[in-house]
Amino acid sequence: MSLWKRISSHADCEARMAAYYDEKGLFDLRLCLAAWIEDRIMSEQITPNSAEQLERVALKFNEDLQQKLLSTRTASDQALKYRVVELCTQIQRTSALELYTHLRGGLQKELQLATEKSVATPGPSMPLSPYNMNNPTAAMVAAGGGVGVGGGYMDSSELMSVQPALGGGLGVIHNAVGANGGGNVTPIGMATAKVELYEIEHQILQYFNDFSTCGNSLKMLVQNYSYMLNSTGSPNAEEAFKCLMTEKAAIVTTLCRSYLCYEPLQELIIGELNNWRRQQALAGNGAPFNESTLDQIQRCFELLESFIGHLLAAVKETLRVHIVNDEPELNNLLERVRSAQKNLVCAAFIVDKQPPQVMKTNTRFAASVRWLIGSQLGIHNNPPTIECIIMSENQANRFVTRGTQMDSTLAGQSSGEIQNCSSTMEYQQNNHIFSASFRNMQLKKIKRAEKKGTESVMDEKFALFFYATTTVNDYQIRVWTLSLPVVVIVHGNQEPQSWATITWDNAFADIVREPFMITDRVTWAQLSVALNTKFGSSTQRALTRDNLDFLYEKLQRDERSEYITWNQFCKEPLPDRPFTFWEWFFAIMKLTKDHLMGMWKASCIMGFINKVKAQDDLMRSATGIGTFLLRFSDSELGGVTIAYVNEYGSVTMLSPWTARDFQILNLADRIRDLNMLRWLHPSDTNAVPQERDRAFGEFYSPRTEPTPGYVRSTLHVQVRNTIGDNGSIIGTPQHPIPSPPQDSSMSMGNLQNSTIMHL
Repeated sequence: MSLWKRISSHADCEARMAAYYDEKGLFDLRLCLAAWIEDRIMSEQITPNSAEQLERVALKFNEDLQQKLLSTRTASDQALKYRVVELCTQIQRTSALELYTHLRGGLQKELQLATEKSVATPGPSMPLSPYNMNNPTAAMVAAGGGVGVGGGYMDSSELMSVQPALGGGLGVIHNAVGANGGGNVTPIGMATAKVELYEIEHQILQYFNDFSTCGNSLKMLVQNYSYMLNSTGSPNAEEAFKCLMTEKAAIVTTLCRSYLCYEPLQELIIGELNNWRRQQALAGNGAPFNESTLDQIQRCFELLESFIGHLLAAVKETLRVHIVNDEPELNNLLERVRSAQKNLVCAAFIVDKQPPQVMKTNTRFAASVRWLIGSQLGIHNNPPTIECIIMSENQANRFVTRGTQMDSTLAGQSSGEIQNCSSTMEYQQNNHIFSASFRNMQLKKIKRAEKKGTESVMDEKFALFFYATTTVNDYQIRVWTLSLPVVVIVHGNQEPQSWATITWDNAFADIVREPFMITDRVTWAQLSVALNTKFGSSTQRALTRDNLDFLYEKLQRDERSEYITWNQFCKEPLPDRPFTFWEWFFAIMKLTKDHLMGMWKASCIMGFINKVKAQDDLMRSATGIGTFLLRFSDSELGGVTIAYVNEYGSVTMLSPWTARDFQILNLADRIRDLNMLRWLHPSDTNAVPQERDRAFGEFYSPRTEPTPGYVRSTLHVQVRNTIGDNGSIIGTPQHPIPSPPQDSSMSMGNLQNSTIMHL
């Protein structure tokens, strides 16, 4: 049972916690996302032990919360949509740190209350220790998991011996439907696994237990049927026949009821797997991803396969008791059970390690697939070989939507040539993982479709198609799965636009779709989360609200709309610029990651702010002359510039520096050389200016003594002053060195307002 469900079952506890959450206006949020909040906060691997670490965790939580609310907003329930909009507005009024710490503190209080109630009231309690599901799985497999792999039935005592000691009823399974994938959860101060998946496992076991009670009845039915066939002349034959009909009808009822219990559980677990795959796609954009959740999902798949295998065997055995000629109900059940088992086995075949989504030809890469049935069906005893081809969007669409059958000619349908494209599956006994690794693949050639209109090769999506055929007893199993979309490039300059295609697809595509259908417009709220995730994961610091407002203005230009289109995102050039928004954003992201990471993480760079606002902020600064800030250039790709208050009280903007400049001298050392820079204007409105050397001191390069016998040469940055004396130099070091002849200098940027470096 979820933590909140435990709390709400006691009126006094619920009232206390409602009052607590209402202090910050978060009670409705706690109700709406109860399971998700517990899973997300309790799954933190490290307890924040510093203000800086807590701030980072809080910002990440706030980002994930907004993403969750946006995904909930797609629900068909209009009332829920409006409620989600209200919740989004509410959390924007609360700082990330305040929101996170209040919710975290609330969970601590709830855990304490739940513990007190479990002591005071005998009965089911919250699980307070990890539960190893290997035992129940192993027991079920040993008992004969799956049709044709041992047969037999597990009796009630055997099944109950492997059930987990979980309490609290089974209705909580409905909460799990809305959960965002699941995962190993480590609550504050204790170690425990995700409650929802445990509840699902427990419910599978309970329904299996209910079904297993018909095992002895079925054995008795078969014996009585055999006896009746051998004693047709008996005076009690008619009465025996009627008893046999009654016994069989009761068993058929039990089998139908068991299947009706099983079916929604299978749909639920496949839905959980799709949630996991959705998180995997978001991880391609840098979102956090708990891969270990897949182990818990596999345990559910194994339990379900054992359940459906035993159910199929029971239905077949019941059909052998041939009393009447026509049994449509039982025959229909047989087909439904067979179909369910097939769907389960096929859905369990997935790509667990995705290939690179921007794939360069003649470059080695790796991937792996996993079959979540583990040792079920005995396939691991004769493991199949997995083949891989690359499919274009059109090929994948035809295969998925038209149900193209796999055959021996499939390899000839590849849209390219891949080396090392086959691998035999391996079963790891210690963790039950059944997988195939492709460690050394290489795409040698690619066949492209004919382009239409403004399409480019960077817009064209492919996917790796993994498939296998194997035989279990008397029937054949064919499985296949597609990787996430990939874009194939042949040159590095194609990389930025390729990442636009992949970033958009990862952020906004449905996992279950026609390959590779994707919306061509999204709300700014959705896109802002994707941009923040991408930039934050690449540079290790999230964007601020002001940063995002600036990006919104840049995308919207002179318009104001809730939606951003694909063309605005990466096709249409920005006003008066030769590049698109995405090219500009990607270049800044790369520059920050490669050259400015430490200073960006330390909030030394304001970054996303327009020129007018930068001037206004500096002119209002209390520290006056010498106050400066760093902003990303609007006019040059991957450029950063310094704006500062000069000695005349006006604002000067230096020409942008790019990655090429920082390969010569890093940004911090350039700032150290410019003595007119005194106070760093804070990027946070609640902070105060910092003295320059205090802000950047840790990023300065150490000064080295010259080697004996040599004269030291150093690089220094100087700025030509165009406001004061003609051509005068300002910002020189305290102990300037003579300037060399003009041909030895290296001029960078516009000479009207340039930075000059002398050797």
